[in-house]
Amino acid sequence: MFQPLSAFIGLRYTKAKRDNNYISFISVASVFGIALGVIVLITVLSIMNGYVKGIQNRHLGMLSHITVSDSDWSLPRWQERRKQVLQNKSVKSAAPFIERQVILKEADKVHPALLEAVLPEYEKDVGTINRYIDDDKGLSLLEPNAFNIILGESLASTLDVKVGDSVTMLSPKQQSFIVANNEDQNPDDLIPLIKEFTVVGTFKVDLQIYDKSFAYIHLDDAAELFDMGSNVTGLRGQIEDIFKAKQVTEELAIESMDDFVITNWTSQHSSFFRALQLQKTMLFLVLLLIIGVAAFNLISTLIMVVTDKESDIAILRTLGMSPKQVMKVFVIQGALLALIGTTIGVVLGLLIASNISSIVQFFEGLFDTNLLVKEIHGLTQIDAEIQSFDVILIAVSAFILSVAATIFPAWKASKVQPAEALRYE
Repeated sequence: MFQPLSAFIGLRYTKAKRDNNYISFISVASVFGIALGVIVLITVLSIMNGYVKGIQNRHLGMLSHITVSDSDWSLPRWQERRKQVLQNKSVKSAAPFIERQVILKEADKVHPALLEAVLPEYEKDVGTINRYIDDDKGLSLLEPNAFNIILGESLASTLDVKVGDSVTMLSPKQQSFIVANNEDQNPDDLIPLIKEFTVVGTFKVDLQIYDKSFAYIHLDDAAELFDMGSNVTGLRGQIEDIFKAKQVTEELAIESMDDFVITNWTSQHSSFFRALQLQKTMLFLVLLLIIGVAAFNLISTLIMVVTDKESDIAILRTLGMSPKQVMKVFVIQGALLALIGTTIGVVLGLLIASNISSIVQFFEGLFDTNLLVKEIHGLTQIDAEIQSFDVILIAVSAFILSVAATIFPAWKASKVQPAEALRYE
């Protein structure tokens, strides 16, 4: 079978046993370094992907994709406006809500909370809260005029309450997202509302922003407590494609003949998700330095091989091999080492990333600790998300960086002068 001379010699040098054990050791170290860099990159980026996906699925599932209200955040005739919003083909569902900042108290334990008043029959089609409630009935546990409440698991733990216990809600009579004129303020509004609720369920989103701060009650209960009448804070809508939120917002603004205030999740939370993506990019660049270090080892290996093979190079040159062919010999040798290291790294990296949950659980059990602290990381469990594009990018980057490292030693080999190399042979 035909094989170019440079490729034949380069492969022969790679496979041949060397008299110099130190060079052999450095060669193995170079391959190991490249493999280790690829393993770390694949594992870390897969964990990062899993973390971002977990945050997105939970966070965006709990968020309003779009929110429709009036300028004073008190929306009248919400039934009519809901029908109007649903006329947009991109909007899958819409539900009314009343939102208030309150304080929840039980015995001597007090904690602030964001009170979400909803209609269960509509809310189940908008958010994902139902899947996180510990009772199969979900939001149906909230009945009108029963003054039931569903708390986040961490919030319930902070208040030291469980299902069947009662909590006391404290809140000003009127609240607004827009600061009211002091001249128009009624002194009676400064008297706090105090109402006792029965805890009928808890939920665990596995995000502390919700588990520790959110509470749900029935819309009718909130309307009665806050003297809202038939008004609500606004409508929460869910759309087909969350990344078209701005487009849908503009469409609703054009279609609406009323003074709607239409916002979407990107106006408040896009910077958070951009920060996560930037963090992933910076991790990739920093961890790529590990492969860079391995590439320097590859340079050292090939320089020592060139020095060790000077007499062989000189003989090949006298037999008619051109400097370009000599250069190809060592580029091919280095590329083969890079390919071996990259392949080993990809295989082991995929294996580790695929079983990262089991590995984490093993070390947590071994050292009797939690590697993920929910107060810090937001999540208590992460499953790695392996993305083909990331794996290909890592493999190609590692291979190109390693091959680029072979150019200088190969160029040095091509400059070997036969007469000088063979003078003392």
